Amino acid sequence: MHPLLAQRERLLLYLSGWAFLATLLAALTAPGRWTWFEAAALIVPVTLVYAFFSLSIWYLVRAMPLTTVPIPRLVGVHLVGALASSMAMVLVVQGWAAVLRELIRWSVALTAADLRLLFGGGVLLYLLAAATHFLLAAFETSREAERRSFEAQLLARDSELKALRAQIDPHFLFNSLNSISALTSADPAAARMMTERLANFFRASVAAGRQPLITLDQELGLARQYLEIEQVRFGTRLSVAVDADPDVLVLRIPSLLLQPIVENAVKHGIAQTIEGGCVRIEARRRGSQVHVRVTNPVDAESTGGPGTSFGLEAVRLRLRAIAAAEAALDARREARSFVVDMILPSDL
Repeated sequence: MHPLLAQRERLLLYLSGWAFLATLLAALTAPGRWTWFEAAALIVPVTLVYAFFSLSIWYLVRAMPLTTVPIPRLVGVHLVGALASSMAMVLVVQGWAAVLRELIRWSVALTAADLRLLFGGGVLLYLLAAATHFLLAAFETSREAERRSFEAQLLARDSELKALRAQIDPHFLFNSLNSISALTSADPAAARMMTERLANFFRASVAAGRQPLITLDQELGLARQYLEIEQVRFGTRLSVAVDADPDVLVLRIPSLLLQPIVENAVKHGIAQTIEGGCVRIEARRRGSQVHVRVTNPVDAESTGGPGTSFGLEAVRLRLRAIAAAEAALDARREARSFVVDMILPSDL
């Protein structure tokens, strides 16, 4: 919906500005042969109609923004629009003058000089309307960016809380403590190592959750810590492979964004297969984007997949709020594996 039509106050302000311009144009047209009232009766209604027609410029501005369209092309398009709309305005003025002569019997005669003045005024009005809409588009873009930033902060905070709740989830904590208990008598040194890993993981997760952005290297480190803890529980059933291009490790991404995907891979993949398998994490730079892929095995006999799980949906919502046009999450099942592809802009 047009932003000027969305709020009554904006529409009234817009029409008030056009009414002032219509009055000014009528005053410039009136001297000499017409009274001001005759000029106003002719010019003001047509200009207000032109004002509503000019609302369509908004959609042209949105389709061809300043930031993406070359300036010569932009100037050419709006110049053609100004000439075409001004010509239409002149034709409407001539038609309205004929109506006035028929209905009110006014001797309103338009000369070539009058039409040239009206045509020039129409061009200026179009360009003024276009400039107004460009300013309005910039304002709306700024507001949308602020709204997305605010939503991203809220979702990040909410995701942080949910991630922490998931990390302290009774099942996860119970299984970890059971593993530690079993190791206490069989391998005390391993039990101590497991306890340290669990404490370090919670400490690092809380620290990362307090930051809006962390490096991809830090995020991968959290994923490794989590998977190392799970390896104590699953043993040889769980192996881990991380392959990341060195130049992407320094890039900053939203904190705890990868964690739900890795948890999903263990819960719905490794834990559901008898033979287990490998959780593979890959990170690559492709142009101005970072592609992160997490792959895990799935039970060949199961028909479903965890593509709509809460963890993945939370990641989708965060990506949409962070960079709706440049970020995406694709989760799909392949032959014997489940693949999650996450795309992020590299300049967050």
